[in-house]
Amino acid sequence: MSATAATTARSAFRVPERPDLAAIDPRGRPVGPSDKDEAAEAMAELGDRLDQLQEALFAEATGGGRRSLLLVLQGMDTSGKGGVIRHVAGLVNPQGLQIAAFKRPTQEELRHDFLWRIRKQLPGPGRIGVFDRSHYEDVLVVRVNGLVRESVWRERYRTINEFETELSAHGTTVVKCMLHISPQEQAERLLARLDDPSKHWKYNSGDLDARAKWSEYQQAYADALRECDSDTAPWYVIPADRKWYRNWAVASVLVETLAELDPTYPRSHLDVDAERARIAASVVP
Repeated sequence: MSATAATTARSAFRVPERPDLAAIDPRGRPVGPSDKDEAAEAMAELGDRLDQLQEALFAEATGGGRRSLLLVLQGMDTSGKGGVIRHVAGLVNPQGLQIAAFKRPTQEELRHDFLWRIRKQLPGPGRIGVFDRSHYEDVLVVRVNGLVRESVWRERYRTINEFETELSAHGTTVVKCMLHISPQEQAERLLARLDDPSKHWKYNSGDLDARAKWSEYQQAYADALRECDSDTAPWYVIPADRKWYRNWAVASVLVETLAELDPTYPRSHLDVDAERARIAASVVP
């Protein structure tokens, strides 16, 4: 994938200054491949590039580098957070990944501030961290279900911005992708899970409770996108009705971001000729 195409992808998916999710087509294809076959070809190229960049980032850390990348995935149920982890994060060496899924907080987690469990899962130097849901649940689910007072969740926007600024200052590049799915596509995916016995384990009737509050969630997402978008921790809205396009889009954003970081292999002080001689001498005739 060319740098121009990657830059176009990041620009195309960057959240607008005044987010209106109703104006963003979940089946849209503003840039990139026009069909599944073309996307498959592009993903092969993206996968090679992503793997190279991730290896360089990991190697950089072995030489003392402190940089890492955190990919935050948010979206309504069935929007494809797990699919992105499998088909995009799965393109790189798993040794360089740090994946965390955030579900309903445990009793222990509730005894701490909402960022406590998040901090425990941040990627170490050289790693790509992937969050399946994140600290944004505390201005989304918590808000929509009225679990705390409005004054509490509104204050969390400021806390999140300070937290993400802190991450950037300590070498973690934050990339946030909102997987934008339509209610029609979600219904089809929920029905597909019911049609396939091997997918029943993925079906949660509680998802229908969130579905019944679709408009409230869309407003909560729009507010989170507006309040917590920054150049140091940008939000991208990814059309997610087409799985193949969703995966290509997230992979493109990641490749462009990592290419901009330009991770470098640590400088080697090896005497290559001497080491070759030692290997040759160690070979038993």
